[in-house]
Amino acid sequence: AFESELGVQAPLGFWDPIGYTADGDAVAFARRRQTELKHGRIAMLATMGYITPEITGKFPGYLAPSMGLKFQDVPNGLAAISKVPAAGWAQILAYMSFCEISQDQSAGTAAAAGDFGFKVLTSSDPAEKTKKLQAELANGRLAMMAIMGMFFQDGLTGSAWGDWALYTDSPLRAFENELGVQAPVGFFDPMGLCKDGDVDAFKRRRTTELKNGRVAMLACLGYIVPEYFRFPGYCSPSLGVKFEDVPNGLAAIGKVPGEGWFQWIVFMGAIEKGLYPSETMTSPGNYPNGGVLGVP
Repeated sequence: AFESELGVQAPLGFWDPIGYTADGDAVAFARRRQTELKHGRIAMLATMGYITPEITGKFPGYLAPSMGLKFQDVPNGLAAISKVPAAGWAQILAYMSFCEISQDQSAGTAAAAGDFGFKVLTSSDPAEKTKKLQAELANGRLAMMAIMGMFFQDGLTGSAWGDWALYTDSPLRAFENELGVQAPVGFFDPMGLCKDGDVDAFKRRRTTELKNGRVAMLACLGYIVPEYFRFPGYCSPSLGVKFEDVPNGLAAIGKVPGEGWFQWIVFMGAIEKGLYPSETMTSPGNYPNGGVLGVP
């Protein structure tokens, strides 16, 4: 019902994973779009408010002459909240209220669709106007994610730019010099599995990660190579199954004889418990008898 609306853009198309619009309610969709536009515009301004003082500096003079408070005295980011005088907050709230009630934003009005008569960045060409409105939605969505990320890193580090060196209490510091800690995400543990600082648990997970990664690399090659090359002859002479009879991908599962699965399980057991037992590792994934390319 809404796949032709503004904001339906590649690569996700109409993205509604929670199913808010599953009922096809056009009124509810319009209300949510109105809210999305407001939040996106505010987030774009907020993001610029974080970035601009870091790059261009701050206004000269006083923010509150009666209190002797200069613009230079107000820190960037969340720390600024405690520096703004009560009269300043009153002004901010008054301006927000004016913006909210100065125009009729009831359903069906131009303001409800985000059109408040501000025409600086619009266009008389319908195609160009649609392109700009699409860009506004996309940039607003990005800004909402960006400002939340800035708030989060500011709250953790006390710096508007999220200086990691300031976050001395991070439990991730125990592993920040480990292999795999790479730009741009650094030590990536969004679920907090390593927050307890347990070194043994980290090594076990790293071992598992390496095993799964190595198996996955072989699996990817196993998907790709048969598209270009197959062994001649028989996979199972007793059953008359040739290699060329086995399809690629998941369809191959139904073609492998029971004896073949048994051989695989025995081979995996030999690898896991015979050639490369975990007890022999000198470090995660490093087996003394691994030889060259895993061949003892």
